[in-house]
Amino acid sequence: MKHHDATSADADVLGGERVFTGTRVPVRSLFDHLEGGDSIDDFLAGFPSVQRGQVIAVLEESRAHFLQPV
Repeated sequence: MKHHDATSADADVLGGERVFTGTRVPVRSLFDHLEGGDSIDDFLAGFPSVQRGQVIAVLEESRAHFLQPV
């Protein structure tokens, strides 16, 4: 799954905050949970409307962004 398929932003959904497509779960919540020590499985258990592929796509996009040579 590509990042642009995994997430969406719409002014009518949470004021335009980026969410996992098809849900009202903010992408920010994934990073908050990971920062707090939760695993991906813990996050998915708390947000069953989010698919594992969506989480992996977001993490892969983040990885690609931060590991690019300057």
